[in-house]
Amino acid sequence: MKYPRDLTGYGENKPKFLWPNKSVIAVQFVINYEEGGENNILHGDEGSEAFLSEIIGAESWKGQRHWNMESIYEYGARVGFWRLKDVFKNAKIPVTVYGVAEALARSPLQVRAMIDSGWEIASHGLKWIDYRDFSLKKEKEFFDKALKLHEATTGAKPKGWYLGRCSSNTIKIACEYGNFDYISDSYADELPYWHHHKGTENLIVPYTLDANDMRFATSQGFNSGSQFYDYLKDTFDCLYYEGKIGYPKMMSIGLHCRLAGRPGRVQAIKKFIEYTQKHNKVWYAKRIDIAKFWKKTFPPSLSNNRPSEMTKLQFTKTFQNVFEHSKWIATKTFEKNLSEQMNSASGLHQFMCTNFRLANRRTKLDTLLAHPDLAGKLAEENKLTKESKLEQKSAGLNCLSDRQKKEFLNLNKSYRKNFGFPFILAVKNKNPEEILANIKIRQNSSLAIEFETACREVEKIALLRLKEIFGKL
Repeated sequence: MKYPRDLTGYGENKPKFLWPNKSVIAVQFVINYEEGGENNILHGDEGSEAFLSEIIGAESWKGQRHWNMESIYEYGARVGFWRLKDVFKNAKIPVTVYGVAEALARSPLQVRAMIDSGWEIASHGLKWIDYRDFSLKKEKEFFDKALKLHEATTGAKPKGWYLGRCSSNTIKIACEYGNFDYISDSYADELPYWHHHKGTENLIVPYTLDANDMRFATSQGFNSGSQFYDYLKDTFDCLYYEGKIGYPKMMSIGLHCRLAGRPGRVQAIKKFIEYTQKHNKVWYAKRIDIAKFWKKTFPPSLSNNRPSEMTKLQFTKTFQNVFEHSKWIATKTFEKNLSEQMNSASGLHQFMCTNFRLANRRTKLDTLLAHPDLAGKLAEENKLTKESKLEQKSAGLNCLSDRQKKEFLNLNKSYRKNFGFPFILAVKNKNPEEILANIKIRQNSSLAIEFETACREVEKIALLRLKEIFGKL
């Protein structure tokens, strides 16, 4: 079974590029519009809302209206939204709205203001509720209703999707039925990335929960505007520096009308905007703008040869001889480690080496014994595997002098007698004399040390072979 998580990301291969206008950082503000879409028996829900308000630790009142909770959400629509709108209008900074469909439908004046301001309105689901325990069928029904109501309310289909309080099926549904330019139900990165799903590539523009005013409404979070400002400033400074040295990132800031719209907090947003505007090469963007840039600059790979997507037959046929005549390693790797991380030579190498290292000594010895002598009998009889043949040829072992041939013959024989397996060395970028010197040195090793050394050399050879294979996929 394939492990569904991707723990690799860009890793050490961070993209080196510049955002539009040679910018070194993309700063992106989201306003979550949820007011009027939260849990409420007036909306057909079982009880009142209990999430993200000034009442930290609130409980849902089953079958009852929670007047204080309702009025806190109402503040976001009545006051907070308009305050935030003015802040971004005055700063001339574009915004993406995550709009809950039912909240948008109950707030036509706010929707008109969003549209007139040129903001992007992405879908934030049908209702601002927890979808954790929804069945696939029920969530799909809510998904369809959300898109239909969103289009009716805003006049356009949403190009982006972020449910937030999602289930394990949310990304699957968005990929299969949404036809979105991007999906944001991820906190896994600071750059957009491609998510492979059933033969399709879907752009993820990840969101944030740390540079987010929700931390004012959690038990471990911000309790003053200055803390929020300091955190935003430190985040910006780190990402701005990384961008200046060639590795730009995206900084997402999440805001809620009922939270950041309060006077004691909005000052932090103003100060942060003023601070960033003192810097050059800052791109203030909507999420749809980031998605369009990424699609044009870093389109998805169209390769159909991703190891994580191969059948067992394809996988074992492709990688069966990465470890010489040891198909079992490829088979076990497929059965145990099918994962996005194996879609690179180094990632797949780690998985294969892990399975090799977990084997008992007898099995490891069989793998060592499967290797041919360097410049030995199999080479003379042209019976090497194509991998070994190319490796030995690259080291010049196919054109030895008579003296060298004799020396290899004697040393190989002596080595096998001492240790019970052939001398193994990753010979790339080595010449015959270097290889002979290595054999002589290792002749004096102990069996235990030499066994481990041979195993490590087998792993080095495996990596070289994988790089060769991946260069052709």
